[in-house]
Amino acid sequence: MKTLSIEVRPGLPRDAAEISLVHRLSWLHTYSGLIPHRPLNEMIDRRNANWWRKATGGPSTLLIIEVAGVIAGYATLGLSRARALPQEGEVYEIYFRPEYQGIGLGRILFGEASSLLTSLGCRGLVVWCLEDCAQADRFFRNAGGRDICEGMEDFGGKSLKKIGYVWN
Repeated sequence: MKTLSIEVRPGLPRDAAEISLVHRLSWLHTYSGLIPHRPLNEMIDRRNANWWRKATGGPSTLLIIEVAGVIAGYATLGLSRARALPQEGEVYEIYFRPEYQGIGLGRILFGEASSLLTSLGCRGLVVWCLEDCAQADRFFRNAGGRDICEGMEDFGGKSLKKIGYVWN
């Protein structure tokens, strides 16, 4: 019988190229047809390995989840950017390679991110996602998030509604 290892750990500079690949694959899978082509590709290209290498030492925390030594996904988190909300923590991003989506790894990584924010003294957390991203909406609702606020995000002249999900 083989054992499959799953590990959540901080992202390190040596992980930058693989995190960049996860970002590229997940964003293309998630946002193609939703975010206009040019701004989507510009955002993806900006987040190259050098960007991620710097992000591992930045002010927000970067967690990765490895499955059998492969980086399957990542989450970034820190203090909430929405000062009008009482939630003090925020999960800025949580993304997975398409082949690792829908198998329960998101619950593991999101749980670790939430626990880390709590351990750092944050009361409550918020996550933002595009309203038309059904998979993210379903994930955050199933994780117990309540959609209590909305905003707009501009992508190359196209405005898309985003929803804020909160946990207390």
